[in-house]
Amino acid sequence: MKRDQVSDCTLPALDAPHYQGHRERLRARFLDSGAAALSDYELLELVLFAAIPRRDVKPLAKTLLAKFGSFAEVVAASRERLSEHLGDGAIAQLKIIEAAALRLSRTMLMGKPALSSWNALLDYCAAAMARAPKEEFRVLFLDRKNFLIGDEVMNRGTVDHAPVYPREIVKRALELSASALILVHNHPSGDPTPSRADIEMTCEVVEAARALRIAVHDHLVIGRGGTASFKTLGLL
Repeated sequence: MKRDQVSDCTLPALDAPHYQGHRERLRARFLDSGAAALSDYELLELVLFAAIPRRDVKPLAKTLLAKFGSFAEVVAASRERLSEHLGDGAIAQLKIIEAAALRLSRTMLMGKPALSSWNALLDYCAAAMARAPKEEFRVLFLDRKNFLIGDEVMNRGTVDHAPVYPREIVKRALELSASALILVHNHPSGDPTPSRADIEMTCEVVEAARALRIAVHDHLVIGRGGTASFKTLGLL
């Protein structure tokens, strides 16, 4: 071929992976119509896109949902269980979503009386504790107007027990100048029905708090199957 001769040859175009177009379409549908327009696996795909940029994540999203049961269960699953299917980057992405959801849920309680924001409080407690693999005992500290001034996990325990020390709870309430408390703990079994030990422990906390004129408004038991309220059950 002469140097000034133009060749008719052209290189074949490289086909882009099919999932690239899918990603853009899915993002556009989310932005146009919101999360309600997406199924759980599609919403999970969106979360995984950032961590897995060069792979079709639809099969992975469906596998995770089949394994854990729902979008919420995937996001809240332990790092150990997630590591069976995902690398560190994807796990971090899911945990960022979980942390953001909890932060937003908690923010909905701040600056409002807890007793008049009861549904938001229940949603927050369920998001924070319902799927925890071990028992946690949390105390919500309230001021004289029942505004939330403290939210602390006082103890973590085993799958069926978390140690509770009434004196430590009351001591912390005094440090925060709290006037009232809401006790919260979870049952990893899923059944929120209070146990005899739960009832006895609650009585001990109530007595310790009463001596210092600190009210205990309720004790909530959080489980995957729902929430039990000591006050509603007539136990407080």
